[in-house]
Amino acid sequence: MKDPLPPAKERTTPEEDELAGMRKKLRGALPAPAQPEPRRDLWPDMLRRMEQPAVHVLWRVPWFDWALLAMAGAALVFFPALIPALLYHL
Repeated sequence: MKDPLPPAKERTTPEEDELAGMRKKLRGALPAPAQPEPRRDLWPDMLRRMEQPAVHVLWRVPWFDWALLAMAGAALVFFPALIPALLYHL
């Protein structure tokens, strides 16, 4: 009589089957990269960039930060009663 179960190496759990199916679908949906490795070694450029001195610019602030500062200033001008509440939370 033939054993109804395959050997332990060939048996998989439903989770493994599901993962294998997802892996197969992903590989089919995403093409393999045309060039899996960079054309040249990037490490020398990285070392050169790390050795460069850092540029510190004090006034380079995103525009959104300036907008928030302007709105906070306008709120303090138009609603001076907020000043004690803001100082309390500092």
